[in-house]
Formats: sequence, C-alpha cells, structure tokens
Amino acid sequence: MKQLSSIFIRNITIHTETEVLQGGSLLLQDGKITGIYAEGEQPESYPAPLKIIEGNGLLAIPGFIDGHIHGANGADVMDATEEALDKMAEVLPKEGTTSFLATTVTQSPENIERALQNVAEYPNKPGQAEIIGVHLEGPFIEKDRKGAQPLKYIIEPNVKQFEHWQKISGNKIKTITMAPEHDPNGEFIKHLSANGVNVSAGHTSATFAEMKQAVQYGVRQVTHICNAMTGIHHRDIGVVGAAFELEELRAELIADGIHVSPEMMQIIYRNMGSERLILITDAMRAKCLQPGNYELAGQPVIVSEDRAVLESGTLAGSILKLHHGAQNMLQLSDVTVENVIQMTASNPAKQLGVFDKKGSIAVGKDADVLLVNEQLDIEKTICRGVIAYTREGNN
Repeated sequence: MKQLSSIFIRNITIHTETEVLQGGSLLLQDGKITGIYAEGEQPESYPAPLKIIEGNGLLAIPGFIDGHIHGANGADVMDATEEALDKMAEVLPKEGTTSFLATTVTQSPENIERALQNVAEYPNKPGQAEIIGVHLEGPFIEKDRKGAQPLKYIIEPNVKQFEHWQKISGNKIKTITMAPEHDPNGEFIKHLSANGVNVSAGHTSATFAEMKQAVQYGVRQVTHICNAMTGIHHRDIGVVGAAFELEELRAELIADGIHVSPEMMQIIYRNMGSERLILITDAMRAKCLQPGNYELAGQPVIVSEDRAVLESGTLAGSILKLHHGAQNMLQLSDVTVENVIQMTASNPAKQLGVFDKKGSIAVGKDADVLLVNEQLDIEKTICRGVIAYTREGNN
C-alpha cells in the first residue's frame, strides 16, 4: 500500500483560488495542503521525513473531479465488486482525476442495490482516486430519451424507492439524473433537493417551461448537455436553451468532440461560461483498453478508436480521458487554464458540496494536486497527499 508522507514541491506555478504564483512552492502534510509559498518564501521548518519534488516550472492545479463516470480499465460500477472500483480508482489519476462519483445506470432494482451496497462498503485507498459518492443515472427518466439506458427498467419517480436506495448507499447518492417532466408537481425534486441531493435534468423531453418550473422545484444541473434531451428550437428552446438562460443551472459537458461537436462546444461555452460548466467523461469500461466488443448495462457495445456505440449506433457513454476533455476545451476561443480549473475542479466541488475540502489549491484542503505543463499533459498526480501517478521519464 502506498504510504502517506510529507511532500515539498518547489519551483512551480501555483494556481490558487485567488492568484497565480510564479516560482512558488507547496507543502503537503497528512493528506492536506499545509503551506503555499511565493517565490523566495519557505516554511519556518520542514517535517521529517520529507520528499522533495523539483517542479521545474510546471503548473500546479487542483485535481480533477469526475462527477459522471460508469467505468474504466475493464471495470464498471455495476459490476458491484471492490475489485472493479479498485481498477477504476487506480487508473484515473493518470488522466488527472483525483476524485469521482461512481455512476450507476438504469437497471433492475436488484442490480442497482448491489452496486450501491458495494460503494457503501468500499474503502478508499491511499494513492488512488477517491470515490466521494454516487451519481444515480436513472431509472427515473423519459423512455423516448433513453439513449443507452435499458428501456425495460425505466420507472416513474418514486420518493420511497429513492430513500430505500439512499439508505443502502450509506447516504452516498450525491447526484441523480432524472426527467423532470415526470414529476410535474415537484414532489420528488423538492424532497431530493431538501435533502442535499444534486438534482440533474437528463434523458428528458422537457420543454423550456417545464425546465423553468423544475428549477423552481430544485433542479440545479443538466446531465451531459445536448445529449438525450430537447435541443434549441425557435419556438421552444428546450433543455439546452434552459441551460443557457437559467442562471441557477450548471451543465455537464462531455468534451470529446463526438458527443458534442467542437463548434457546439464553443457555442455552449460562449453562452454559459466556465463558471457554469462541469467537464465529465461519462466513460464506460472500455476506457484505457483496446477497441473491441464490450458491454454496458447488459447491452453489447462496439468500441472503436474514438467512441463507444450500441449495435443501433447510439452512443454508449465515452472512452474519454478527462485531461483530454480539458485540452479540447483549451483549444476553444477565450478559454484559459483558470477557466479549465473552474470546469474540472471548483465547479464540481461546489455542485457536490465539497468545496470546503476539494476543488482548489488552498491551505487546509485535501492535497489533491496535479503537476501539468502548459498543454495540460499530466506529469504527476497527487491524491490526498500520496503520489498516485508520475509520467514515465519524469521522476
């Protein structure tokens, strides 16, 4: 098991919450950020033992938080085993992800319960990405917008059912994707919102009027914007238009250039800005593996070099690595590293209510730190004070 030790990283450009420090240093102790130093400054004393890392001018940014990921490295959350979650948590630091929501799919109640129970019992381990909760995607969705969610398991919103699942999860369901038009009186949404759950509109045929009402009930997010939802029409701007127009909403974005074209990514960014976008992968088990035949929610999935699809051709999640999504955003007009930090770290942390611990480089927060170059290639990933990944040839 990887051991916790004190780490001093020097000669780095530190992107803090409030400023960029050139030639600065970071001190990490007991899994926390305990010191941030400008050029020429240093701690009064150094803890022992201490590992010193030469930053060589690299950027230090907060670790990425993936709020929507089903699988990677041959594993899926629905496998409902500790080994599957280990496989995901071990590989994700290579793409800069230091924490994530284990995401379920629409499935039988029994299968969902097994997955939730598994997450509830899972022990996060040093040197791996941390599971900070569950994203329950479905089964309370619109059948006509099911995407790769299995039709036969879709059900109507049910408070009693949700509470049963929340209890099984150990109260770890942090986000739920649901179709708000199936809760016209808002009973379901209000209950979840009042209990601190991040309610996200997705796999939905909601109109703009229905979205406005849903926001009043407590919806605060849109799931993988543009995918499995009503787009913008000149007589009804739908869910996508609602994301643009309603300031209460943040939106997930799969920035692979496939789920949403680069041109549409630019339009989304111009309308929402970095303060309301959350980059996700929505990745399935084939991420990090070779093209071939795989499975999602019991359905055959064909994976090529750049995408995963059902036999019908419907996109079935992605094989996107989060730092590649961040790099794709950086290619757009008017996007800076600070904007990328918002979309990959601070926004998801705020949306999930963990900004007191994660999402930025600040004294007292978890030592989830990435060392990257100007192009956002991952050179080193530190998860809660433990080095989880070092790019080959960069020791």
